[in-house]
Amino acid sequence: MSLSVVRPGLLTTVQDLGRLGYQHLGVVLSGALDAVALRVANLLVGNPQNAAGLEITLLGPIIRFETDSLIALTGADLSPTLDGQPAPLHRPVAVWAGTVLAFGAARAGCRAYLAVAGGLAVPQVLGSRATYLRAGLGGWHGRALRAGDELPVGTFSPVAQQLWQLLAPASWSAPWVAARWLASPALCPTPHAQPVIRAVRGPEYEQFTEASQRAFWHEPFVITPAADRMGYRLQGPALTRDTAPELLSSAVTFGTMQVPPGGQPIVLLADAQTTGGYPRLAQVITADFGALAQAAPGQALRFQEVSLAEAQALYLAQERRLQELRQAIEWKLDSLSASV
Repeated sequence: MSLSVVRPGLLTTVQDLGRLGYQHLGVVLSGALDAVALRVANLLVGNPQNAAGLEITLLGPIIRFETDSLIALTGADLSPTLDGQPAPLHRPVAVWAGTVLAFGAARAGCRAYLAVAGGLAVPQVLGSRATYLRAGLGGWHGRALRAGDELPVGTFSPVAQQLWQLLAPASWSAPWVAARWLASPALCPTPHAQPVIRAVRGPEYEQFTEASQRAFWHEPFVITPAADRMGYRLQGPALTRDTAPELLSSAVTFGTMQVPPGGQPIVLLADAQTTGGYPRLAQVITADFGALAQAAPGQALRFQEVSLAEAQALYLAQERRLQELRQAIEWKLDSLSASV
């Protein structure tokens, strides 16, 4: 089983949930920037939530499925089509061999995710299939996809087989067919034009002036063109410290808000370094990583302060919704099997 890349798009990479357990050795996390979107897509096709899929940025690729496949698209709405017809988001879709997936204009969001039943069966590197572009690590030969690439796909899980049988009856003649049900909007929100990103105070927050603290929580910051999977450089009010003591390099991670001497913050993403020497003003909460990842250069962000307890509650609520989606799919398939 495989899929072929006819056109690669702006930046299309293989990603899973990241290379966990190696940050103490200086190996970056990598993985999907909108991990919830990838996890939802995998659940919809019967994959483990950590299965490798494609992360598609702004200008999407053209992909041909060389074998019958069960797929799901989540995240940004990049105007996907299947054989020229609008393709649905956030639900399982069965496609025949030869079906072509393409993308048009970005209507909402920045990054779309494609999961294929069986997952992309590229080699694991340090326990992950995620692509880390700067080191040429993981993914498909450590790089973004190119025209002519043919990616291997694993075998259907039992859940995927049941979903396929549900969607693709023997008399099926259309090139593709989608499920009538879809994931909850709470798991698949429409990206906002000016998102509000929630954060907690960082370790060096109290070193910043009161005026800078107020500006951070109340003024917009625009994502500059200096934005990639490592981080977003933001443009807004200059943020300054009351005191400027020398700082030892300390741990940073996805969502850490650093402020270099110029006063314009940088919010780190999945390919960020593992340590940094700039003061850490704030930390974006895990539940809002997806909203952050769906913002594109030129968009404005606002930041809202929450407590650590609120951040934990929001994270647990998000995890419960993912668990509920997994259970709902299993119950749906069990009820259909019982009625046969």
